[in-house]
Amino acid sequence: MWVEILLTVIGIILLLVGIVGCVLPVLPGQVLAWASLLMLQLKNDPPFTAKFIIIWALVTAGVTILDYVVPIWGTKKLGGSKYGIWGAGLGLIVGIFFAPLGLIIGPFLGAFAGEMIAGKDSNTAFKSGLGSFIGFLTGTLLKLIISFVMGYYFFMNAFV
Repeated sequence: MWVEILLTVIGIILLLVGIVGCVLPVLPGQVLAWASLLMLQLKNDPPFTAKFIIIWALVTAGVTILDYVVPIWGTKKLGGSKYGIWGAGLGLIVGIFFAPLGLIIGPFLGAFAGEMIAGKDSNTAFKSGLGSFIGFLTGTLLKLIISFVMGYYFFMNAFV
């Protein structure tokens, strides 16, 4: 019985840290939220099917990939050229070393710098950077949505 209580407490901690991690780029929020579901699976009477856990693992992996792709897509969507797209990608890579703030402003600055190098005016460069930032916010929203949905499943099954 105490092991099941411990698994539930660990699951709650993982879920809460995961939700915070969706906003702080340095923590893999959605992965921690998914791990909270795994804690319930370790109980004597697992509440989820293997198919459920695998589907949520795939959703989590998909959103993790999208989180890195969407800022670059946002740059392109708001008129960024190849230079802006490459700049956003490089800004993301450099931003990793200055996390968490670097992960937020790195793609923006990279897209802006890329457009300036391409000879675009500062207004166009700003729009390109803004697209990257909007992409970052979109990725954060996606992570929060799936983490809260997994949180719903966690709490609906943790105390039954």
